[in-house]
Amino acid sequence: MAAVGNRLGDATSPYLLQHADNPVHWQPWDDRALALAREQGKPILLSIGYSACHWCHVMAHESFEDPAIARLMNERFINIKVDREERPDLDRIYQTAHQLLTRRPGGWPLTLVLTPDDQTPVFAGTYFPPDTRGGMPGFADVLRQVDEAIRSQPQAVADQNRALRHALGRLAHAPADGGDAALGNAPLRAARDALADSFDRVHGGFGAAPKFPHPGGIERLLRHYALTLVTGDGPDRDALHMACHTLRRMALGGIYDQVGGGFARYSVDEYWMIPHFEKMLCDNALLLGLYADAWHATGDGLYARVVQETAEWVRAEMERPEGGYCTSLDADSEGGEGRYYLWTPDEVRELLDEDEWRLVEHRFGLDEPANFEGRWHLHVQASFSESARRLGRPREQVVALWQSARQKLQRARGQRVRPGRDDKVLTAWNGLMIAALARAGRLLDEPAWTASALRALGFLRERLADDQGRLYASWRAGRAAHQACLEDYAYLLEGVLECLQSEWSDDRLGFALHLADTLLERFQDKDEGGFWMTADDHEPLIHRPRPLADDSLPSGNAVALRALQRLGHLLGEPRYLEAVARGLRAAAGAIARMPEAHASLLTALEEYLYPPEIVVIRGAPEVTGPWRTRALKYYTPNRLVFALPADAAPPGVLSGRQTEGAAPAAWVCSGKTCRAPVRSLDELERVLAHPDFRSMD
Repeated sequence: MAAVGNRLGDATSPYLLQHADNPVHWQPWDDRALALAREQGKPILLSIGYSACHWCHVMAHESFEDPAIARLMNERFINIKVDREERPDLDRIYQTAHQLLTRRPGGWPLTLVLTPDDQTPVFAGTYFPPDTRGGMPGFADVLRQVDEAIRSQPQAVADQNRALRHALGRLAHAPADGGDAALGNAPLRAARDALADSFDRVHGGFGAAPKFPHPGGIERLLRHYALTLVTGDGPDRDALHMACHTLRRMALGGIYDQVGGGFARYSVDEYWMIPHFEKMLCDNALLLGLYADAWHATGDGLYARVVQETAEWVRAEMERPEGGYCTSLDADSEGGEGRYYLWTPDEVRELLDEDEWRLVEHRFGLDEPANFEGRWHLHVQASFSESARRLGRPREQVVALWQSARQKLQRARGQRVRPGRDDKVLTAWNGLMIAALARAGRLLDEPAWTASALRALGFLRERLADDQGRLYASWRAGRAAHQACLEDYAYLLEGVLECLQSEWSDDRLGFALHLADTLLERFQDKDEGGFWMTADDHEPLIHRPRPLADDSLPSGNAVALRALQRLGHLLGEPRYLEAVARGLRAAAGAIARMPEAHASLLTALEEYLYPPEIVVIRGAPEVTGPWRTRALKYYTPNRLVFALPADAAPPGVLSGRQTEGAAPAAWVCSGKTCRAPVRSLDELERVLAHPDFRSMD
């Protein structure tokens, strides 16, 4: 088989298409490329990145567009490009391999050299400059040295590969767990204490710069606070403070887009001032839902404003007309990082009237030194109350001034060259945003957000599932691609459950059951419990991951377990609850060693120990509205509320919960215990005021 040049022109991924004109003979990861490597006996140069990645762009410009480096790559390697968002399975495997080989965390671009016969990594790194610079070896020199080492030291390569495969194999098995005795509530407290140890009590967040939001840790603190309210161990107000202080500082910082709404990926400093400017759908989904929960827990208007502005940004810039959400916005525009978001004081002053300018100058410190490459990235320096005192105006007038100024800044910024948008639709990330918008719409009574979530769900069901209902991972330009992984099914199942709480549909419940059954049939580890990242009929790879710990996203096992547990309690389905118990036992050892790294799994553990309270309301929507409003009145994260029309015909235990005549009724259950049907709103009020929140422990 002869080389066929650069084959990325037919890709669905915008990231791969960015490299379609490189002089490098890039191949997609497919049977044809792997066969080419075997037949020519050339090692594989594997490069993994994504379209919004700044350093991926830098390396592409410096090295992959350089004719001399491209010639070297083409002569000595079969070069494969992978979009880590389309192939999270490959990314996880080779990020893990990078960490084992280098003893350092990886990142993007991820650069590896693989053996041609079995795709085992021989060498791993991330970004390399084209020539030796700042103590970093040049990419061309690295390629020559690695190629020569493979040719001259075959036994050493074989020994290293054998050791790496052994290490990967060990990771594939669940660690010793201690059985049911390990499933106590001690990890819940241990995670809270570990988060407190790393908490920045001045600026919020955890650890030092660069600072990531870590929404899983913040959610764990909110839930821990809520748990202590009803178990007699609290209230743990410091847990609430750590969560809320972090959310407030992020909302006032530059990691939050003060003009357009939405969050960047992380902050390069401890103050949340200067972000890495890329905006990812997944990060904003997690934070949108989290801020909605924080508003529900505290009533703080700042959190509601952040939810409103972020939801507006999602719908304006990320939602597709036919439904579904795009993946990301680039960090760069016009050849510079963050250029779209930066201002000079003169630019701002020209757009605003005098009162608006005085407020914006004071609120954002535009009379102070520039904070990013000679320009200003907006970061709140003074609260509305402080500005009100400074300007001698009522606070409400100051807030109104900012709203009018913000609209003018939005319109002006909209005329700039926009950052590139990765417009592919990812099933997993859409599942996260569907869940977030459905929950936020329900809690803040914004039907348009719920409608957006339901439209996206319909898009995924129509465009990203085959005739048998098996999911694809990605869709773009009319083409679905790549077999879905654990996260696709788990995140989408959680999104469907949130949609069911917002608007019941028997058909939608049927889809949830299909997703749940596919998890059990195709992804479950039938021997040890828990779930593999890939299905049992997935392409064979060098490693089959079992994701337990959170990274930038909640682990697939965690979301699968908590969604199955909620669905199991809703329907009284023992198959789902047994899978949860086995999965938690399989993860118990990992949780015990580092509970704070498994924050999402701790939600599943918490709801195993303290089963969720399921409130099912039956009746006509026009009369059940107040009932659902009352059930959602307080922040009770372990409570799920479903309002079913009188004519709904769901399966399982729900089928027996019927109303008598036109009057509504409610059933309140916790675990396997249900109270007698509630027939009046006053009675529902009394029942919900005294939850049956008993531990199985």
